[in-house]
Amino acid sequence: MAKRGGFTGMPGGMNNLMKQAQRVQRQMEEMQKELEAKEFEGTAGGEAVKVIVTGKKQVVSVELKPEVVDPEDIEMLQDLIVAAANEALRQIEEYHEQKMGGISGGLNIPGIF
Repeated sequence: MAKRGGFTGMPGGMNNLMKQAQRVQRQMEEMQKELEAKEFEGTAGGEAVKVIVTGKKQVVSVELKPEVVDPEDIEMLQDLIVAAANEALRQIEEYHEQKMGGISGGLNIPGIF
């Protein structure tokens, strides 16, 4: 016959669960600091355009090779800058997913990034 409540030993289990949650929270905070300190590089046009973005998703530099600057084709240059920036942002997302997967064991925790 089952005991009423069915959760024998739960207080110790709850303590362990809380300790695990705190550990995961610390790891996530450390990972977030690490991410914010990193820079990611996106390139386009055979590396004619390079954009550097921080882990905070702030563009810190744009480098252009002289041969890509054509006053007659500004649209191409604009497209290359957008493509390079998007590549750097994609790298941030990929890095974040890899790090979070290691911390959370693959759980999808909403609102984390």
